[in-house]
Amino acid sequence: MPANWTTINVDGQEMEAYVALPSGEGPHPAVIIAQEIWGVNGYLQSMANRLAAHGIVGVVPALFHREGNGVLGLFEETDLALERLGRYRDDEILADVRATQAYLHGRDDVRSNRIGIMGFCVGGRISYMAAAAVDGLACAVDFYGGRCFVAMGDSPTPFERTKDISAPLLGLFGGDDLNPSPEDVSKMAAALSQHGKTYEFHSYPGAGHGFNCEERPAYRREASLHAWGKALEWFDRYLKS
Repeated sequence: MPANWTTINVDGQEMEAYVALPSGEGPHPAVIIAQEIWGVNGYLQSMANRLAAHGIVGVVPALFHREGNGVLGLFEETDLALERLGRYRDDEILADVRATQAYLHGRDDVRSNRIGIMGFCVGGRISYMAAAAVDGLACAVDFYGGRCFVAMGDSPTPFERTKDISAPLLGLFGGDDLNPSPEDVSKMAAALSQHGKTYEFHSYPGAGHGFNCEERPAYRREASLHAWGKALEWFDRYLKS
């Protein structure tokens, strides 16, 4: 299974991205993976590798590229990661997602009408937002995306964009999480139902934030296995048909 680093042009700037490719002839569906606050670390790369093993191109753009190139390791430089997160601007992040989508459109081995997005933590927030703000996404998966009720920059919050969601959305949440809390998840589900959106939410009792990552104390094996299985089912339904 080949994997490599590439650069993607975003408004004249270079953004690093990790790309994992399936074996065999394409074209293949693809998923943009939105990072956690620690950058494109080994965990995010492993998620792309897992998708490639399932026959899906996985691409992880380095969304902190405006801060300079380089990868932050899990649990390293946490203060710096939070500082960088404070400088996130949703219009810039959406530009990064659209640039990654354009990069995938330019690949002969990608089915350009079968590109989805998945994210973890703040990346889940980005997936929710992109499902509403990025045209042409076939589906979205939100792993415990927090801060959906918080604006980053002058743009509407992800929650305020709910009425504009066009991609089928899967949400996977920890029942013991505080961001998003179970109350937050219920509020999002009510809004999605009110606006007639295609969505499916799963919450896992006893699991908190970050339950899918084996490298974190928050890891919960049963919840992770079930959630990852649901994510692959979602991609099979909306990307492989």
